[in-house]
Amino acid sequence: MRAIEAGSKEAGSKKAKKWLELIRQQQESGLSVTAFCREHGFSDQTFYNWRKRLAGSEPVRFALVAADSTVAAAQIHVELLLVSGDRLRIAPGTDATTLRTVLNALRERA
Repeated sequence: MRAIEAGSKEAGSKKAKKWLELIRQQQESGLSVTAFCREHGFSDQTFYNWRKRLAGSEPVRFALVAADSTVAAAQIHVELLLVSGDRLRIAPGTDATTLRTVLNALRERA
């Protein structure tokens, strides 16, 4: 899944901000790119060009997590907040193959 780089020089322009918002709306709408573009009166190609142009290497942000030694390690799970706003919870003991499959499916959806 690609992140949209909001901090880039390109993303600072009015037009780029408009497209960042449209990309976000499409992701949240549940509509296909084609249906969303048709509804908003622009071509798929224009949408894809802007999405590619604005996709980048947004810095990964981490949160400081305080460890509580009273919680058993088997109860701890990891939760990722995705650019789309979705949350991905990874349960303890999830094997690497399953995690790779899920992450690949999310990348393809983006």
